[in-house]
Amino acid sequence: MSSPSPEISPEDASHESFWMPGNYHRTVKRTEDAFQVCNDVVACFQERARVERQYAQQLNEWTNKWKPLVDASPLYGSLLKAWQCFLSSADRLSALHSSICRSLVSEDGDRVRTWQKETFHKKIFGGFRESQDFETGFARAQKPWAKRLKKLEKAKAAFHKASRKEHTAREREAHAQGNPDIAIEKQRKIQEEREIAEQETEKVRARYEKVLEEVTRYAPRYMEEMESIFDQSQEEERKRISFLKQAFLSIHRHLDVTNNESVKAVYNELHTTLMNINEQDDLRWFKNTHGPGMPTDWPQFQEWVPEKKNKKGKKEVEPKAVVVERSVMIGGVRVRALYDYVGQEPDELSFKAGEEFLKIEDEDDQGWCRGMMDGGREGLYPANYVEVV
Repeated sequence: MSSPSPEISPEDASHESFWMPGNYHRTVKRTEDAFQVCNDVVACFQERARVERQYAQQLNEWTNKWKPLVDASPLYGSLLKAWQCFLSSADRLSALHSSICRSLVSEDGDRVRTWQKETFHKKIFGGFRESQDFETGFARAQKPWAKRLKKLEKAKAAFHKASRKEHTAREREAHAQGNPDIAIEKQRKIQEEREIAEQETEKVRARYEKVLEEVTRYAPRYMEEMESIFDQSQEEERKRISFLKQAFLSIHRHLDVTNNESVKAVYNELHTTLMNINEQDDLRWFKNTHGPGMPTDWPQFQEWVPEKKNKKGKKEVEPKAVVVERSVMIGGVRVRALYDYVGQEPDELSFKAGEEFLKIEDEDDQGWCRGMMDGGREGLYPANYVEVV
């Protein structure tokens, strides 16, 4: 779980090598690193969940602010529907992002926490049991190797010391030879010191080569034991990488709204509503609702009717309303709504544009007809809102 290490220079390669005593600690530390990564992943996407929740809240606030203003706007017909569709789409997207928030916290976060608890077993005095097992295994495999390396280092140091002493003796001998100022006896003594140094160097060299041979002979066994423990560590790391990959894919699936069918449906519906903006239908609706197409009582000649005077002590008797009967159609005529209409009174019908029903009475003087919906409900509706099928 650790990040890749920077490139190691050749000079430091031997000291940084996994095979050197103590350098296995980076491998062991991966357990603690993976545990911390779980905490960081949960914290990271809990914060992202808060972002999703805040976005959902902002969409709701935006919709609640603008809905009454849009509903009361001077737009009408398909253009008004298109504007309102933006708001209804935002409501649906708000619900979607709220569900993303819940998924990140309750599904993805809990999944990582549960796996973390099952995978890492803390010790009473700190650390993890898994780390201790690898630490013990590496230390046991490396102990005899470390002893041999220490012995080899000691033999090497002795050989290098003897070699320096021999080198110094040779230089003294070379300086003494042919120097008339140095007595013969002194030159002989210098020569003997050089010979003794050579013998000592050969003796120490043989010991150094023997120890090196022992180390070289032991190296395959050391490598086998270290690689065996390392492979166990690798397998644990592989499981961790595999789990986090699946966790990240799950998070991606929740965040990837581009493949979410609900989002596609929202924007497809919005696009359809926008494409259904029809200037001719809107202009016709306005003409029939607020323009020349509206029904009205045109002026007609009215005879003068004298008012009746009531005698004292008698109450005025109100004339009975004249009921004008409209012709009732037998079987009715099938009509289709051109626009949406919401009934304003209990005896009025409500319908959507495109909906079909029966006209069972002809239009009256006020421009109203009586109709019957497929469910059997009867009521009045404006005649200019429908067309005969």
